[in-house]
Amino acid sequence: MVTFARFGYRKTSMEEVARAARISRPGLYFLFSSKEALFRAAVGQALHRDLTVVEHVLADTGRPLLERLVEAFDQWAGRYIGPLTSDVAMVIEDNPDLVGEIIDTLRRRFEELVTDAIAIRSGREAALPVAQTMISASIGIKHQVASREDYRERLEVAVDLLLP
Repeated sequence: MVTFARFGYRKTSMEEVARAARISRPGLYFLFSSKEALFRAAVGQALHRDLTVVEHVLADTGRPLLERLVEAFDQWAGRYIGPLTSDVAMVIEDNPDLVGEIIDTLRRRFEELVTDAIAIRSGREAALPVAQTMISASIGIKHQVASREDYRERLEVAVDLLLP
């Protein structure tokens, strides 16, 4: 993902990815039939990893809900704020046709996890619009701040205001 972020999807060659991964180009083609397949796998792996962390964070009911939600959003979106990490997010967002439904499926799963965490406190019906509004706030904040710390601070205010 770092190589794609540095050069953009279109300008990244399999040779550059192989060099970054410290394997031969034929070895890379053995693992992935095309640059598109490699990109899909890289995006899928990154988002699945993030979602696994989110699941663990939200399942830790020994911590206050506000704290768990802020941490979950930080793991899902906050980690993609900053010079290089924001480039990774832009490469993913700029190539939706390449990643297909992977992103939509995992975004829906993130929404479900946040909704479920909130529903314990306020019920499922009330939780869904709150979760969706938190996600919208997170997206807006992400595009307005320059650092992960600023993102967390502003997100904490938003989550606190939105929690039932």
